[in-house]
Amino acid sequence: MRVGLLRTVGAATALYGLAVTARPDLLAKPSGLAGPDGTVAPATRTSLRPLAWRDAVSGLAMVVAPEGPALRAATAVRVAADFGDAALLGLTLPERDRRLAAVAVSVGWGALSVAGLLGGGRGKA
Repeated sequence: MRVGLLRTVGAATALYGLAVTARPDLLAKPSGLAGPDGTVAPATRTSLRPLAWRDAVSGLAMVVAPEGPALRAATAVRVAADFGDAALLGLTLPERDRRLAAVAVSVGWGALSVAGLLGGGRGKA
């Protein structure tokens, strides 16, 4: 397990989740969930905040979990969330280009976590 990589992915995920919780536009606009004028509907903002909070908390769990089974479990939750996002956003976002981008980003972050889980060397980044 590459603990340093897992902690870095967790920290980045937590920070992104906090940012999107505060400003859902950071996720809505690149995902194509904003209106033609760039505004994001209040219902969309409300819907994105729990998703972002999930990212913040799961990322934080990767940062603070003790090395071993707890870190593996926290990372497995993060991987499931990333691959779930890839599947659901890839099927449901309104524009093909946005769907492909969401899948690429979600799979990329999930793959980093998987690499961290499968990588050799205790504590190496």
